[in-house]
Amino acid sequence: MKPFCSAKKTALALAVLLICLAVKAAETFTLGELWPDNRGQHIQAHGGGILKVGDTYYWFGEDRGQNLDWRSCHVSCYASTNLSDWKFCGDVLNMVAPTNFGRRMILERPKVFYNPTTKKFVMYFHMDNGRYQAASVGVATCDTVAGDYKFLKYFRPLGHESRDIGQFVDDDGSAYLIFEDRPFGFRIAKLSADYLSVEKEICLIPEHMEGGALVHYNGLYYVIGSHLTGWNANPNLYATAKSLAGPWSEFKDIAPPEKNTYGAQSTMLLKIVGTKTTSVIFMGDIWNADNLGDSRYLWLPLEIGGGKMTLPAPQKWSLDITTGEAKIGK
Repeated sequence: MKPFCSAKKTALALAVLLICLAVKAAETFTLGELWPDNRGQHIQAHGGGILKVGDTYYWFGEDRGQNLDWRSCHVSCYASTNLSDWKFCGDVLNMVAPTNFGRRMILERPKVFYNPTTKKFVMYFHMDNGRYQAASVGVATCDTVAGDYKFLKYFRPLGHESRDIGQFVDDDGSAYLIFEDRPFGFRIAKLSADYLSVEKEICLIPEHMEGGALVHYNGLYYVIGSHLTGWNANPNLYATAKSLAGPWSEFKDIAPPEKNTYGAQSTMLLKIVGTKTTSVIFMGDIWNADNLGDSRYLWLPLEIGGGKMTLPAPQKWSLDITTGEAKIGK
């Protein structure tokens, strides 16, 4: 009987080890709190976007830290392999207003694309003057993902005003810019082959919304946006379509409207394709207008499918980056 007992103990120990590894693989997310990086400092990546390179995710955003030179705008970069633990890579863009632009420059919502043809990393961002009259996009490029980005130019895409921007890369690799054109709505436009300009408008969605974000999930496109209420939270809405060109469905609430999206504003819909399933993560900013550097983040897995999108009530949740499984609750 001894060999059998020994084998049984070995199998039990192996089972316990596998369970422990599985638990460790699922990273836990706590919402609305300070989110420390590898230095123990609150992550400064507001209004940001995520780019995956190999097995590493890079999070770019507005650096609103307290000890920065007020005369320039800063874009930060963080790296992670599990979306929970982030290493600060540095401020990859430190920029002052170009000549003749104005004394004060505003830089918001940086998003980075990788162009597989030119091998360049291309950063887009909302670029404006102090009165929000320039309403343009800025473009900067770099040879490496977390290197020193060089400002290239600014312009109004296809001649239209552009404030809040979003990024979207479709399953076929095509890259798109989402931008708010205040008089008309928000537009979805395809980038040029080198990603350095906007080539063609795909759709104008005649809703007065900002914070636009897109995801393609199970044959449907889902677009999300927020009302125009500045730093104050409001009920974010979503619509669906079989094609980026539309027609788009009626916009609906992603959460009970009285909850004001639990205090957050959309910045990106992040699709995690795993070995078992695909999850879509709502990335939102909980803005603190009195201290933007203290603004927090609301990341939650969406309930999505069949033309419906729901943002659950905030609570701890876990994500297995390998399998793609996201679980809400304990």
